[in-house]
Amino acid sequence: MSDYDSGSDDMTAEQTAAVETKSDAPPVKKEGKVGGLIKKVRGNPWLLGGLIVLIIVAATGGLLYWNDLQSKVYVENSQITAPVISINPTSPGIISELYVSVGDQVRKDQILAKVGDEILVAKTSGVITHVENTPGQFVNPGLDPSPVITMIDPRELRVTGRVQEDKGLKDIAAGQRVDFTVDAFPSSQFHGIVEKVAPSSRVGDIVFSISDKRQEQEFDVTVTYDITAYPELKNGMSAKMWIHK
Repeated sequence: MSDYDSGSDDMTAEQTAAVETKSDAPPVKKEGKVGGLIKKVRGNPWLLGGLIVLIIVAATGGLLYWNDLQSKVYVENSQITAPVISINPTSPGIISELYVSVGDQVRKDQILAKVGDEILVAKTSGVITHVENTPGQFVNPGLDPSPVITMIDPRELRVTGRVQEDKGLKDIAAGQRVDFTVDAFPSSQFHGIVEKVAPSSRVGDIVFSISDKRQEQEFDVTVTYDITAYPELKNGMSAKMWIHK
C-alpha cells in the first residue's frame, strides 16, 4: 500500500476517534430566556426585592378591587329621566296657535297654545320636550290621548335603573350612596342617593334565566342627585350606576 494510502487511513482513524469522543460527552443544555431571567434575579438582590414588592402591590390592588366590587351593586341599564307632563285641551278643538318650541324654558302658567277657544298653559316651570306642530289639526282628547305639548320639570330629574331580583336587589335601600356615569361624559363620575326602590316589578319587562327558564322580574331603583351641581345632565341620557351596599 502506498504512503499516500497509509496516511489517508491514519487520518480516517483519528477523525473517527474524535467523533466517538464527542458522542460520549454529555449534551450541553442551552439556558432558556426564562432560566436566564431567574438566574439574573437570584443574583441581584435589588432586582429580587423590586420583584417581590411588585407582586405584593399587584396582589393588594387585586384584593382591593375585588372587595370594592363586592361592596357595590352594579346597575348597567340606567337612564336619566323626569316625569313627563302632558298638556291637552279639556274638549275637542282645532290647534290655532302655538307659542313654544321644543327646548324652550317656560314658567308656570305661561301661555303655550290655543286649541279651539281654550288656552293651554304650563302647569309648572320646566322645559318643553314635544310640540304637536300642526296648526289646523283637529284634536279630540277623548279619542286620541296624544298630548298637544309635553314638558318636564328639570328639578324632578332622577337616575332610574332596572335591577333584576336576583342581581343584588335585596342589598338596595333608600339612603344608600350611589356613583354613576353617563355615556355622554364617560370620564366624569357623578354622585347621588337612592331615593326609592319600586314596591312592585316592571309590568311587561320579564327576563328569562337561561339556566332554569324561570321568569326574573325587574324593579326600578330611583336615585336623586344635586341638579344644580350637574347642569350638564339631560333628560334621556344613558347611565350606569354603582350602589354602595
